[in-house]
Amino acid sequence: MQSFFAKSFGGLNASYYLRHFLFGAAFGTLMLYVGGNAPGGLFAKPGLIIYVVINTLLYPYSRFVYESIVGYVMGTNVFFVNALLMLFVKAMTMLICWTMAIFVAPLGLGYLYWRNSRASAD
Repeated sequence: MQSFFAKSFGGLNASYYLRHFLFGAAFGTLMLYVGGNAPGGLFAKPGLIIYVVINTLLYPYSRFVYESIVGYVMGTNVFFVNALLMLFVKAMTMLICWTMAIFVAPLGLGYLYWRNSRASAD
């Protein structure tokens, strides 16, 4: 019998989690850099450090939710657009998923737990 943590947090492919974790770490590093240069320095803001760590760890699950929704809505359609526009949109969606990870990731974790519980029951 698998535990709650194995069914939810372990529900993503390791390479998928690592890839998105690295992107999330880049956003987290940027936030810590900006926060560290603000008046008072970085260590005067323990809430920022906690927020950055939590969002960086949860970002892959938030991105999983986003990609699942977009995949469902868009299907297998292919769009041809300007590459710079696409990179900008991709960066913005990544930033939104990172900043909202603490709120969005529980949806992904719940779905992964449900999916893995259902798979182990079969």
